[in-house]
Amino acid sequence: MKHYQKKLEETVVNQWDKKALCDYAGEEFTYADLASCIEQFRLFMTAAGISKGDKIAICARNSARWAMAFWSINVNRCVAVPLLADFHPSNISSLVNHSDSVLLFTDDEIWAKLNPGDMPQLKAAIDVKTDSLLWHGDEAVAHAWQQRENAFAERYPDGMSAGDISYPDDNGDQLAIINYTSGTTGNPKGVMLTHDAISDTDHFANTNFPNQPGETIVSMLPLAHMYGLAIEFIHTNVDGVTVYFLGKTPSPTRLLKAMQDIKPYMVVTVPLVMEKVYANSIKPALEKRKFLLAIPGMKRVVYSVARKTLLSVFGGQVRCFIMGGAALNPEAEQCFRKMRLPYTVGYGMTEACPLLGWEWWTNFVPGSCGKPVHDLRIDSDDPHNTPGEIQVRGANLTTGYYKNPEATAAAFTADGWFRTGDLGVIDEAGNIFIRGRIKSMILNSSGQNIYPEEVEAVLAGCEHVDECLVVDREGKITALVYCENYNELDESTQATLPDVIRAEANKSLPGYSKIAGVELMHEPFEKTPKMSIKRFLYK
Repeated sequence: MKHYQKKLEETVVNQWDKKALCDYAGEEFTYADLASCIEQFRLFMTAAGISKGDKIAICARNSARWAMAFWSINVNRCVAVPLLADFHPSNISSLVNHSDSVLLFTDDEIWAKLNPGDMPQLKAAIDVKTDSLLWHGDEAVAHAWQQRENAFAERYPDGMSAGDISYPDDNGDQLAIINYTSGTTGNPKGVMLTHDAISDTDHFANTNFPNQPGETIVSMLPLAHMYGLAIEFIHTNVDGVTVYFLGKTPSPTRLLKAMQDIKPYMVVTVPLVMEKVYANSIKPALEKRKFLLAIPGMKRVVYSVARKTLLSVFGGQVRCFIMGGAALNPEAEQCFRKMRLPYTVGYGMTEACPLLGWEWWTNFVPGSCGKPVHDLRIDSDDPHNTPGEIQVRGANLTTGYYKNPEATAAAFTADGWFRTGDLGVIDEAGNIFIRGRIKSMILNSSGQNIYPEEVEAVLAGCEHVDECLVVDREGKITALVYCENYNELDESTQATLPDVIRAEANKSLPGYSKIAGVELMHEPFEKTPKMSIKRFLYK
């Protein structure tokens, strides 16, 4: 297994003048630019007294400069602390403080809402968009930052060359990233990931979905989340793939325009995005051609055309759509299978950097989330049929939670397996099937286990259900449903909608998990970076 930073070194040397990091329709940086940025940061660290192992936070929207800041921190042996730009200001301050960060890369808009007094260890805040100082509490740090370009010019009077590049590979067991799993201030859980964990993920990715120098990818997922950071950015960029950033969440029109222009070799996304593509584009198009599906021999042609059209919409070069973070809607999945769309649904979590399950699309089993990336066991007497907690081991796993020994101890079994908190089964071929979260499971009055996710999968196929969540209300199964076009429905349909949805869903549900009531939500559910619903907010 090669250290990912050594792979970056080789790519920088071999792709010196090639594009590395770009903002779509904005700034573009070559690998030579990246190398210069990393070296300037090294010289700054030396002058400012920033030590190896110091924590440095990044809290801003995705951009090429965000990525440059990350590599500068990471390659120079500091610990990167990516924070979601959508966190509440009080959460950002709390997590910068909890992580012991001495520097913060952010932007002027976010910084205006923060108070340096809440972050006593912070020495400076730097605008990731302009590289200017937003604030400093240490004159030596401020001076070193302002003089870093001059120091670089003195060190390399004839300019830096590929021959000057050397990145570390002797720090595998050292801390590389602290990634916070939530923005809560009461008990923050900072997942600690080593360089070996990142290298292991990159090695697995290259073995199972390799890329090539000169290829392109569109980064849509938050870089402050390990799914986007490890799979969309690190894995691709160290191999010479040009990464394009969209910045703020783009409109569908802008997103598809970017896909057409950039022509990515891979699309890394969450099921919700592909479900919307299915609901808004594929399903209506197929319904218009419903008469053709009834003609012998035409079904394959219709689905083949749909496949070709969808791939062309995404630029025509996509080898695989990788989805993760939640289960895929069964109706959409059934259609994608008929289209032979090259997609797969993986399984992961921040603590696994982030991969736990994966399978290439040609071998992917519908309804599963792939096969184990490393060692995986089901804590059940009958793991093929009776759900139990999914427990894992592997080089990609966290060493624990930063400054939280209690949570770290609770996360591992006595014999060293990591507790995922997920319930699942595994078939004889090794395919993983998730049944739900242990904390979400509902135990009904007759002692039957009910997995909300399975009921939600049925609900998702009902007409007018765009988002849904199942909860236990005084022993009764209640469905919370958001209908996007509710205001466009006539009064009669609005009045009967809850009963219609309940009746339709219950036709496909076993007696013990039938829905007792449906409550309509007037706003979309609040979601995590992976676009899964924050269940704890809805009880």
